[in-house]
Parts: sequence; C-alpha cells; structure tokens
Amino acid sequence: MYNMGLSLHSIGGIALVGVVFLNIFMLRIAKDLQKYKRLMSIFLLPLTATVIGLDIFTGVIMMAAKHLDFTIENIVMIAISVLLIVIEAKRAKSLKYINPNKDRALEAYKGYGIKLLYIEAAWVLVIFIWMWWI
Repeated sequence: MYNMGLSLHSIGGIALVGVVFLNIFMLRIAKDLQKYKRLMSIFLLPLTATVIGLDIFTGVIMMAAKHLDFTIENIVMIAISVLLIVIEAKRAKSLKYINPNKDRALEAYKGYGIKLLYIEAAWVLVIFIWMWWI
C-alpha cells in the first residue's frame, strides 16, 4: 500500500511538471486576451488546481502512512505546495482584473504570467529532482 501511494504521488509530481509547462506553452501562444481568459477560467486553472490538489492529497496520505513523521523533505514539499497555491492565485487574480480594452494588455500580462510560471516550474523541478535522484 505504501509503495502504491508513493507511485501515485510520483505520478502526481510528473503531472504537475506537465501542467506547469502546458500553462507556459498556452500563455506563450495566446493571441487574444478574451480567448485566453476563457481558456484559463474553464480549463487551465481547474486543471492546475486539481493536479496540485492531487499531489497534496497523496502527500497527506503518505504522511499518515508514515505516522506523521516530519522530515526536511516533507516540510519543503509542504512549503512548496503552499507557494504554488499562492502563485497560482496571484496569477489568476491579476488576469481577472486586466482591462481588455487597453492596448497591449495581453502582452503586459504575458511578462508577469511567464515570470510566475517560470518560478513555479523551477520550484517543481527542483523538488522533483531532489526527491527522485538525491
């Protein structure tokens, strides 16, 4: 059971890496602000939240299986999970309040959004590499 939980948690980590890079790709190819806002609200934000939730849920199950034995790895993963939630909330909120009537509104958001997504990608890749190969 423990090995199955560990496998599910690893699959969730791989999915999280994929979703972050999907978000980067979709933002880079976006041409129309209204279409991107719709895509973000209907598809990308729920997908990202679901995958982050999957990782948090499987992490909680793994912590319960280890009788809540906190290690440095567990504390770092909890901190990164909270960081990812905060970054996604900031990114979604900033997109929500963009005025679509302003010229070059999407380009202004792209710089900010890409920066936040690269921060997410870096944190996810660092923790993923740390847990798999170190």
